[in-house]
Amino acid sequence: MIQIPAFLNGEYMPVAECRVSPLDRGFLFGDAVYELIPVYNRKAFCMSQHLARLARSVEQVHIQNPYTPTQWAAIIEKLIQQSDDEDLAVYIQVTRGVAKRDHIFPENVNPTVFAMANPMARVAGEELQNGVELITVKDIRWQRCDIKVTGLLANILAKQEAIQSSAYEAILIRDGFALEGSASNLFVVRNGTVYTHPEDNLVLPGVTRDFILGLLNELEVEFREQAIPEEWLYSANELWVTSSAREILAATKIDKRVVGKGVPGELWKDVHALYQKSIA
Repeated sequence: MIQIPAFLNGEYMPVAECRVSPLDRGFLFGDAVYELIPVYNRKAFCMSQHLARLARSVEQVHIQNPYTPTQWAAIIEKLIQQSDDEDLAVYIQVTRGVAKRDHIFPENVNPTVFAMANPMARVAGEELQNGVELITVKDIRWQRCDIKVTGLLANILAKQEAIQSSAYEAILIRDGFALEGSASNLFVVRNGTVYTHPEDNLVLPGVTRDFILGLLNELEVEFREQAIPEEWLYSANELWVTSSAREILAATKIDKRVVGKGVPGELWKDVHALYQKSIA
């Protein structure tokens, strides 16, 4: 069995030895936030951006950030050192802490801090060569999708619907507009311009999303952050989904309809190649 290094409330131990109280508000209410940081060649990728998003998440739900960015970086580095793998996904979760079950915020409670370094499975060559399939589903999530909370049941139901439809990801539709995937940000390419939903309360401010926008600038490709009509999904030249764990994937089908020419597009190839160069 693989020994996954973990950190729990100031102590390092194998993840199998971690124990959390059943009265932890993360367990009882999903009263918690999380972050996932990719690691390539034993170096954390975009760590400052991920830690900034974590800081924003805890601030938005009124949990005290237990560590400074320097202290977080030291925890992440030690987990990397304790792992045998070169490429990792460092997961961090901060809950409001352990208290009597009550909806009201408890007083004088320390946050529960958990982190672990899982081996990161790289994207399969078949997915890169052939692209992935998407479906659309109605967005039933709450109104603060910009906070990276652990309460992901609506996302899980959407993702499971995609899997049961033999698709990779579900694109969430609200009021006639395509927002993002259940666990990814969405990009639509139309006539040489790349579109993605603007950062607001309805989408997660993806670190990989922002990195892709930087790559588009570098490639001198026009992009626009604007609401994406659902019908654009079926007339797009290219569709991409992005996330920290899966990087950037091209979609070649959506709701059983072929996207573009039915193969990953040329612009995706350029962006993906530059992304790989950046993490090499």
